[in-house]
Amino acid sequence: MTLPTYVIDELISAKAISARVEELAREICEHFKDTDKLVVVGLLRGSFIFIADLVREFDLPIEVDFIEASSYGDAMESTREVRILKDLRGKIEGRDVLVVEDIVDTGYTMTHVVGLLKSRNPARLKVCALLDKPTRREVPFGADWTGFEIPDKFVVGYGIDYAQRNRNLSYIGTVRFTDPD
Repeated sequence: MTLPTYVIDELISAKAISARVEELAREICEHFKDTDKLVVVGLLRGSFIFIADLVREFDLPIEVDFIEASSYGDAMESTREVRILKDLRGKIEGRDVLVVEDIVDTGYTMTHVVGLLKSRNPARLKVCALLDKPTRREVPFGADWTGFEIPDKFVVGYGIDYAQRNRNLSYIGTVRFTDPD
């Protein structure tokens, strides 16, 4: 697949992300300070860098698991059809659960995933999203903790991709398409 020519403009620096991740970790640890073991569920693939940085800041016992859901494929627009590609390995019934997501956009994926996980009867279920695009919301959804609110622009970096590219950037950038001429 040949992609259109594009450049990436920095939106959120690596330094700003690092500082906000530390703040989020403190807030989350304070909320879950009474838990005996928190199950941290990362949504693959976009959250893998965020979850790694976040849990390294935790000062409480955790278990990490992953679920993979997709509504984008390689496209820039959500299909609004959420598919579970990989489910949790462990059980969450009666456990405290924190879902870690890269970006809340239309709200379809998170509404679907949270509904699925709530059906498994966790003691508490909370959501932390690195990025939030509230102007794109089509179904009501709000994370319990949000790193940054961003404009309605397609973003990459810090785990987030465009057609499986640019996940390795240390910052969040916006994709700007250029004229090939």
